[in-house]
Amino acid sequence: LKGTFYPLTGMSKEVQQKLIDDHFLFKEGDRFLQAANACRFWPSGRGIYHNENKTFLVWCNEEDHLRIISMQMGGDLGEVYRRLVTAVNDIEKRIPFSHHDRLGFLTFCPTNLGTTVRASVHIKVPKLAAN
Repeated sequence: LKGTFYPLTGMSKEVQQKLIDDHFLFKEGDRFLQAANACRFWPSGRGIYHNENKTFLVWCNEEDHLRIISMQMGGDLGEVYRRLVTAVNDIEKRIPFSHHDRLGFLTFCPTNLGTTVRASVHIKVPKLAAN
């Protein structure tokens, strides 16, 4: 989990776009986040933390305060999950997460309330539209 934090402030547009294209970095908020003043001081206070292999990332102040991401190529979902659990436990020892008895974990974005867990799989199907 050892890595480096890269603030958006001062990051070149080229580096920023490369990280976005590679699905490692977030874009500036959409109209809903802008309407909620979530992007008011963009890009100040925002950034990305990642390990050397970019299998563990933390987006800071994108939509929620932290978005903790574990990912890798291949199909070892167990390793991805173990890395995520280790990271969440380690972070929670240092920074307690806000929790409500009825709502679960509290976040800026209401769609992330509760468990705050979102799982997704990216697959490449290169010849899907060939016929």
